[in-house]
Amino acid sequence: MTSFFNVTDNHDILALQSRLTDVDPGVRRIALIELADLEEPDGLLWLVDRLADDSSEDVRAEAARLLEAWEDAPVVEALCQALTDPSPAVQAAAAQSLSLLKSEAAGQVILPWTTHADIGVRIAAFRALRELRFAEAAPAALTALEDADANVRREAVGVLGWLKQLDALPALARLASADPDTEVRRAATGALGLATDGQVLPALRQALRDHAWQVREEAATTLGKVGHVDAGPALIEALADDYWQVRLRATRSLGRLRYAAALDGLIETLGHRISNLRKEAALALGELNNPGAIAALQAAQDDGDPEVRKAVRIALSQLQ
Repeated sequence: MTSFFNVTDNHDILALQSRLTDVDPGVRRIALIELADLEEPDGLLWLVDRLADDSSEDVRAEAARLLEAWEDAPVVEALCQALTDPSPAVQAAAAQSLSLLKSEAAGQVILPWTTHADIGVRIAAFRALRELRFAEAAPAALTALEDADANVRREAVGVLGWLKQLDALPALARLASADPDTEVRRAATGALGLATDGQVLPALRQALRDHAWQVREEAATTLGKVGHVDAGPALIEALADDYWQVRLRATRSLGRLRYAAALDGLIETLGHRISNLRKEAALALGELNNPGAIAALQAAQDDGDPEVRKAVRIALSQLQ
């Protein structure tokens, strides 16, 4: 990379020059911080130069962190290049700065890096594009759902989810049930909450039977978000899941759906030994707006947990 040294007549920057080129990397790093505080365009060139060429990984990492506030195309390109730095610390700093960018123009620079040979680069590129909500990243994310690396697939799911890509629902449904990685299945299951109708219910019902409880928990939550009444029977079954976290999300979703047939299951959950479940059951019973829950709620008014008692009061106020 061509050095930008001596291209400025800015006196504040010139005053820092001897420290920016000091043999001690600690001195150079502090000088970079002071340089960034000046917020001068000429100083930006120095930061880019040090990110690419400084012999110290600490200085390069500091430059990557300091460039987070700049969204000029050369800076974004330099940060993308830094994803290939031999130092993990520099890679991480560059990835963090890229994830903080907000301009659509930055997305155009980052997009080609989604096909880089290095897995870490692809991960960081998709993570940055997700935060940007960059619509043009959707085709690349769809392609990346077939990536050999699970982390890349998970980040691609995140991009599609944030972009609300309804045409991606079939591919996401496939991942939710068939991907070998638990976290990918969980992320894909959550992304199915984009649906506004019952088209994803079969995939979510299958996810509710996944061998990993984290996927089942996500499925129980997403069924509530989709808001289709046909999700009710599967959620009632989930009230008997071996993991209380799944039961809790199913309880919450049944309340959200106001699924009348859940009355008996929710009343039973109101007596569960785990207080968080009792609280959610009380709130869900209030949402059902069924007088048949009043007796059970009244009996729970003396629950030993104050949060449960509060939820019971809220529920009774909805029913009386």
